[in-house]
Amino acid sequence: MRWNPYLNAIGAVAYVWGVGLLIGYISSLHHDTPDNLIGSIAALSLFTFSAAVMGFLFFYRPAALLVENKKEEAVFFFLKTLGTFGVITLFLILIML
Repeated sequence: MRWNPYLNAIGAVAYVWGVGLLIGYISSLHHDTPDNLIGSIAALSLFTFSAAVMGFLFFYRPAALLVENKKEEAVFFFLKTLGTFGVITLFLILIML
């Protein structure tokens, strides 16, 4: 499989927006219900899952490159992914204002 930092960043943006839309939809369904244990468990589970997804998208390939002793390539891959994610996120936020 060929790794692409730009596709990783697009995947991260899509995941964040998908989770945001899901949270908005769920909160619109349950706006009059009190918080309970299930909500707290679901929030913590979503946080844990999100950390794993983002960790994979941002750090897996750079870590693999570091293990292969390709430090410069690992740093550039990470910075391309992070920079692309930041630019896309900023763009989407600005057009939503």
